[in-house]
Amino acid sequence: MISRERAVTLMEALLAGDPHGLVVTDLEEHDLGWLVYTNSAAYARTGAIEDALVGQGVYIVDKVDGRIHHIHVLAVHEDRWVETYREQVRGVRPPDPLPGQVRDLLEVQGPVAAMRHVRTVAPDFTLAEAKAYVDGVRTRGEPPDDLMERTRPRPSPMPFGITTVTIQS
Repeated sequence: MISRERAVTLMEALLAGDPHGLVVTDLEEHDLGWLVYTNSAAYARTGAIEDALVGQGVYIVDKVDGRIHHIHVLAVHEDRWVETYREQVRGVRPPDPLPGQVRDLLEVQGPVAAMRHVRTVAPDFTLAEAKAYVDGVRTRGEPPDDLMERTRPRPSPMPFGITTVTIQS
């Protein structure tokens, strides 16, 4: 777990010699890490708006491993940056609602209705694939990985997203 002090040290090392004279101006704790706000050294000293740099976004120092990532200024104001971070940086996939829907349909309406629903959600599935999906949910609680991968929702790409700045702490 990366402490606040360690996050500041890592960021100061990253910013040392920055051509724009960026310095750490604020830190905010987040579930994923430390959100680090930067601005010019002149702004940090004076607080005068004419010394401020705008549009640089926010850095996040990952609490788990200390890697530093830059979140583009346009992405910061979109709530989905967190989802993108979890998937892109941490490798956590969003949950797939389809297996739960299939379980409910199996219980209430049976396998044919469940297969019909799978084919509605995934129209490229063959009848055999839809059956394998439903059978997997019925027998193991979830479908085969290759089929689930094809039905898992994908987040829409963020035009400006998250860039890894450092690989190790």
